[in-house]
Amino acid sequence: MTLRLPAADGTLRTHLPSTVGAPPAGGHGPFASRVVFAAAHVVADPLAAEAGDGAGPAAVDWDATLAFRRHLWAHGLGVAEAMDTAQRGMGLDWTGAAELIRRSAAEARAAGGRIVCGAGTDQLTGVATLAEVRTAYEEQLAVVEEAGAGAVLMASRALAAAASGPDDYRSVYGELLRQAARPVVLHWLGPMFDPALEGYWGSTDLDAATDTLLDVIAAHPEKVDGVKISLLDADREVDLRRRLPAGVRCYTGDDFHYPELIAGDGRHASDALLGVLDPLAPLAARALSRLDAGGAAGTAEFRELLDPTVPLARHLFGAPTRYYKTGVVFLAWLAGHQAHFTMVGGLQSARSLPHLARAYELADGLGLFPDPALAAHRMRSLLALHGVAQ
Repeated sequence: MTLRLPAADGTLRTHLPSTVGAPPAGGHGPFASRVVFAAAHVVADPLAAEAGDGAGPAAVDWDATLAFRRHLWAHGLGVAEAMDTAQRGMGLDWTGAAELIRRSAAEARAAGGRIVCGAGTDQLTGVATLAEVRTAYEEQLAVVEEAGAGAVLMASRALAAAASGPDDYRSVYGELLRQAARPVVLHWLGPMFDPALEGYWGSTDLDAATDTLLDVIAAHPEKVDGVKISLLDADREVDLRRRLPAGVRCYTGDDFHYPELIAGDGRHASDALLGVLDPLAPLAARALSRLDAGGAAGTAEFRELLDPTVPLARHLFGAPTRYYKTGVVFLAWLAGHQAHFTMVGGLQSARSLPHLARAYELADGLGLFPDPALAAHRMRSLLALHGVAQ
């Protein structure tokens, strides 16, 4: 049975749902050639009176949220927890994030899964001093380390607002790295993901900002596992990874160019910490297993599997990019990983029906849904809710 899907121009087009489902988990990972983390979304509790709408703490469906992490681990991927994909700063408050970190870290130990968790400063409200920013980071870093997880020092809105220049970034990060019990991942999130991060590392000149980041790493290379760079600029990422000290990884956060960056240029390659891997887990696992096989043939097979996913990624992360979480959670619902399409803070309303319809169409064409019939049924239900007759 076909579906009539709305396009951005208001017309309807006919789509014939796929009958080929995503491969089951198993037989992949942990991967030898790259370190790969999927930044995972949270599942809201649709029956809660408050769901992170500012009137109360975020209401999380813990069973469904943790089940999705087990899905990612079953495909051999690591989990990047409590990152922006989990709606940090967009519905998930620090109290909820701390609980998420503790629960997911415990789940990782039980499942034998790899995990890193975001430590930031989002418990701060209003204007903060540099000392208050550092203290907030220290509080969150302690929670992550006490949970037994690796830490990602997330880009901080409060630090971006408080810093007067590059030296303030060197000072704050230097003190945090001195205190860290184990190597951490540094996080450079561009303003396309969060406009409040414009001028991070002390300058809107990206060359100068890169130099400051490299200064921070050079002062404490033994405390830096890697850098997650999310600027959607492949050339800048390639330049940065060539300049990193030996042993410091470059984790691509580029949801537009990830296949080429992970594949590498023959001398250097990026590892990955990506929100787009949340919906792409089955295909990504197959592709990474080919990369592990090695050689030109393995790289070619990796690209053959992953390159066709880029149109979906570019659609999900299209401007305004910060709302990509809506498409990610929508696809998880269609795939049967959760029973509803309700997001923390009501963010399910952040994308239009034509945007969601195109996301379904692209994902269905890639064979991402374990049960294509279920996905089509749910898409049909959403269309009916919006008055689109079939």
